[in-house]
Amino acid sequence: MQVSENEISDAMADGMGGACLNCEERVREVEPDARNYKCEFCGEMEVYGLEELLMMGEIILTGEDMGGGVE
Repeated sequence: MQVSENEISDAMADGMGGACLNCEERVREVEPDARNYKCEFCGEMEVYGLEELLMMGEIILTGEDMGGGVE
């Protein structure tokens, strides 16, 4: 999953944010250490918090702003 440095900064400032590993949708109201939360978009138990995604190596940082941010 590719995420811009700006998206990471915004999510860290909010203290919450993550993404679904199944459908790659960004989600907003999850704790940074969330694991296996249910995705509101696809229904799978694949939502992880930002810190978890970083530790798992699931995030590839890009230098450019890809827009949207973690919501």
